[in-house]
Amino acid sequence: VTDHYLWFEGIPFPAVEYEKEVIEKSRDKFVIRDEDTVILTYPKSGTNWLIEIVCLIQTKGDPNWIQSVPIWDRSPWLESQGAYPLLINKEGPRLISSHLPFHLFPKSFFSSKAKVIYLIRNPRDVLVSGYFFWRKTKLAKNSESLRTYFEWFLKGNGECPIKYKALVSFRDIFNDKVRYSSGWS
Repeated sequence: VTDHYLWFEGIPFPAVEYEKEVIEKSRDKFVIRDEDTVILTYPKSGTNWLIEIVCLIQTKGDPNWIQSVPIWDRSPWLESQGAYPLLINKEGPRLISSHLPFHLFPKSFFSSKAKVIYLIRNPRDVLVSGYFFWRKTKLAKNSESLRTYFEWFLKGNGECPIKYKALVSFRDIFNDKVRYSSGWS
């Protein structure tokens, strides 16, 4: 499993999309502005759906923007190598997406007044969605079976399993700053 991942401070990232230097710059140097909106999610939790909804809210329901601008340009992924330069040069309020765990999130966030939309999905749903997603992608090693993927998920191997505990820490520490919604209790 580890051959297809960049392991950074105990977190696996698909080696195709991520670089150590970009993750470090995201954490240490990236400035979250007060007018920014950050969509913080666990992978395979409905991030793209949420981005589409927020973009429609921002345009008062006008679909022209979402139909003409790719999702990765409307809400770039802070930690990905292609999005980081796009975000630092973007003018005005930014819509930013991230799966980064608490300890890797930009330090500037904690002193900003940025709005955060925090989404958690039932881990069983995340497991199944992740399994089928990763089977179809070439970004990382695919598991041979759902059973194998389940074992990787529980051990914290592969894309995203370890991150769950770290993301929950956002809710626990910044409950007054972060709005969160989940369909499970």
